Amino acid sequence: MYLLGYDIGSSSIKTALLEVDTGRCVASAFHPQQEMQIASPQPGWAEQAPDAWWQNLKAATHTMLSRASISAQDIQAIGISYQMHGLVLVDSQQRVLRPAIIWCDSRAASIGQKAFEELGAEKCLGTLLNSPGNFTASKLKWVKENEPQIYEKIDKILLPGDYVAMKMTGQTATTMSGLSEGIFWDFRNETTADSLLEYYGIERSILPQTVDTFSVQGALSSAAAEELGLKSATPVTYRAGDQPNNAFSLNVLNPGELAATAGTSGVVYAVSDQLRFDSCSRVNTFAHVNHAESHRRLGILLCVNGTGILNAWMKRELAQKHASYEDLNRMAQGVGVGSDDLVVLPFGNGAERLLQNREPGAHIHGLKFNTHGSAHLFRAAQEGIAFAFNYGMEIMQAMGVNLNVIRAGHANLFLSPVFRETLSTVSGATIEMYNTDGAIGAARGAGIGAKIYRTFPEAFLGLERVSVVEPDKGRDPYQEAYEKWKTVLNSIES
Repeated sequence: MYLLGYDIGSSSIKTALLEVDTGRCVASAFHPQQEMQIASPQPGWAEQAPDAWWQNLKAATHTMLSRASISAQDIQAIGISYQMHGLVLVDSQQRVLRPAIIWCDSRAASIGQKAFEELGAEKCLGTLLNSPGNFTASKLKWVKENEPQIYEKIDKILLPGDYVAMKMTGQTATTMSGLSEGIFWDFRNETTADSLLEYYGIERSILPQTVDTFSVQGALSSAAAEELGLKSATPVTYRAGDQPNNAFSLNVLNPGELAATAGTSGVVYAVSDQLRFDSCSRVNTFAHVNHAESHRRLGILLCVNGTGILNAWMKRELAQKHASYEDLNRMAQGVGVGSDDLVVLPFGNGAERLLQNREPGAHIHGLKFNTHGSAHLFRAAQEGIAFAFNYGMEIMQAMGVNLNVIRAGHANLFLSPVFRETLSTVSGATIEMYNTDGAIGAARGAGIGAKIYRTFPEAFLGLERVSVVEPDKGRDPYQEAYEKWKTVLNSIES
């Protein structure tokens, strides 16, 4: 008996097959092999075609099934994790009306800032726990203002995972956690954020019905099953945004527990049972996968947009043609802490919430032609990402978040010794790495939603800690490099 999990990213679509009895991943695949295209018709825009997610999902599924050598009849449930904050618009025939406006698109930042100022910080932070910012609700308002002919045709708005679930089941739905990530949820009253909808002039009717995160949310249609090579009527029983799901995949469910990821973007995610918010909305609070009115579980989320995408840019533009990420990591290790005074600011992937929705771009500071080579740039980039994480973690600490132990999957930038050692040492946190990823987490979630697993502990059979990184006792060089990094950041911001 098996569970199938999908992770709908902006770089690729990943899938994993989990054996129920052992909690072991028996097969996985991703597609495409190169990063998916992100279109930018204008500066600061970021769009993807939802159908590209579906086509790549099909390809990944077929590859995984060929590797697994099992019968699709043995797959009991499907779970979906997805890139957060995207906006997909469909008409009454479930046809996509325009390319999806994805998470790193900056076009609606000014709309959200105006809403924050006019509605007031007390209302926004006290009920939404966030500024409307550049989130899904503000993106929808942008469409209403700038593409009224498209807005008129909207039957439902969907998050990326909702779109994939619709393609699978033919049903449009979302979750309360999904509504919260779009800033459509009022946490004080535990209901839809009607005040923001009214302010934006958005009809409540275009929001899809809500389903529980862990629940039977529809069944695979015969047409979708044929496309995917799966069994018709296989239930979809879990969906969650990639960061709540990443935390879930690491068994981070209770107050005081933390998760981190460093894919295209980077995130530190802390679970709390308190209605906490940052007064400048530089970090954000959403409903966690196990949140309920009687069992409050909120995810405090720090996001750095320019994480893996910076490392990928370095590899593509500066490394030798056939260099791997392992090669970059090895070269970075050959340079000392602080990269011989070379500083990289990783803010080149849209408006950064961490910087109050400013978009300063990435910066390389202090480059000396007679001192620095590509290895210095690789190390400075990874240090810069780690320093950006720490910069945000200091804000989280000021909110009362304890940052002693961070759990992460053994993947992406956490495979880099430079990145993980810099992050651990400058923050003072121990980093524990586990044998999991978003697709495996989605499969575990599917098992809970289908009631194959009766408890959360039962679902985490097979989750193993594979390594631990402790802060380096020689902290001073890391701290000096971090202070220099902050000085450069402050000079750019001023």
